[in-house]
Amino acid sequence: MMSAMTLGAGGFALLLALMGARIPIGLAMLVIGGLGTLLITGPMSILNSLKTLPYEHFSSHTLSIIPLFLLMGQFAARAGLSSAMYQATNDWLGHRRGGLAMSTIGACGAFGAICGSSLATAATMTQVALPEMERQGYRGSLAAGALAAGGTLGILIPPSVVLVIYAILAEQNINDMFAAALVPGLLAVGSYMLAISCYVRLFPASAPSKPKAALSDRWHSLIDVWPGAAIFIIVIGGIYTGVFTPTEAAAVGAVATGILAATRGGLRWEGLRDCLLETASTTAMIFFIVLGASLFNSFLALTQFPQTTAGWIVNLEISPWVVLAGILLCYLLLGCFMDSLSMILLTVPIFLPIMQGMDFGMSPGDIAIWFGILSLVVVEVGMITPPVGLNIFIIHSMAPRVGLSEIFTGIVPFLIADVVRIILLVAFPTITLGLVYLLY
Repeated sequence: MMSAMTLGAGGFALLLALMGARIPIGLAMLVIGGLGTLLITGPMSILNSLKTLPYEHFSSHTLSIIPLFLLMGQFAARAGLSSAMYQATNDWLGHRRGGLAMSTIGACGAFGAICGSSLATAATMTQVALPEMERQGYRGSLAAGALAAGGTLGILIPPSVVLVIYAILAEQNINDMFAAALVPGLLAVGSYMLAISCYVRLFPASAPSKPKAALSDRWHSLIDVWPGAAIFIIVIGGIYTGVFTPTEAAAVGAVATGILAATRGGLRWEGLRDCLLETASTTAMIFFIVLGASLFNSFLALTQFPQTTAGWIVNLEISPWVVLAGILLCYLLLGCFMDSLSMILLTVPIFLPIMQGMDFGMSPGDIAIWFGILSLVVVEVGMITPPVGLNIFIIHSMAPRVGLSEIFTGIVPFLIADVVRIILLVAFPTITLGLVYLLY
């Protein structure tokens, strides 16, 4: 009989192998978690787990926030907010050299704040922004690079579904996680715009300037964008000020964006049906992954694999910062092959105990929040990192006229900005935790 620890390590290795074979991660976790629990506790225990786990998780009031935010994103796309936000940022920034790419970053950040999905943000903004940048004479590498990098903002700027999942896994308050993500999210937008500014100074031919929009046109563009901005302020402001719980804020946001989409003509009966079906499909996929992760994590808990691994690393007396660097590098590599939600569900039960066992001069709760934001940032960087950045292939699939080599070249300045940003977040935890301390 192998030891429980060996069984846990073997199960984790087998899970990675199944994922490499392109088995859906939810199914892989469910099967391995079920078989592992069966070997340790016997058939009656696994049957009891399969009976109770789905109800315990899916009847949770906390998880109801997920379909509501997903529905909010569907309605936002139907309301044409992505086009309106892009037009507004273009009118205000487009006359600068590289301003159209900066506008893309700003619009990605604004739409990602409502949509909450990196892949959806990248796909939507590619349709909206890429034709205009090509028409203005932007080099394909810069245009595609800005879209790939801008898409990564969808996971970080609240509200974010992955942030909600992390908060549940780490047993942290969702309000705290949203507050912690806001400043790093704005820092990401600013650092990407700065990267574009530096790049076009070095390569002026990559981004021609255009005439400055009339002041009346710039103010008029805000008319179309203010409803989306108002919804964001109400939702996030309501959460931060305690007027709404996150679930109530998601419901308010979904209703508000639905009304906006209906009044703008983008939500007829067929559109409403499509939005509901897409939300239901995505919710089912996420919930199935959550169920698989729950059973797999229960199996790991039975083997004591996370706790034993954490204790072993702590006893090695390695510098906590070296351990953190190794974990972030692991996320960077995994981000080349996996989506953000799968990575968070797979790794947090193992990595978080290790981090909380280290001495970073912070409480375990603060470490959980700080590490959560760091992990999300690095996960998203992995999605634009060669050789298999998911955002890059999303853009290439939607615009095959832009070669992969061009896109990989275009993301280099944004990767440099990301490295600097990660260093700042690691060196100065106050950037992440400051707003949490201020509000709560």
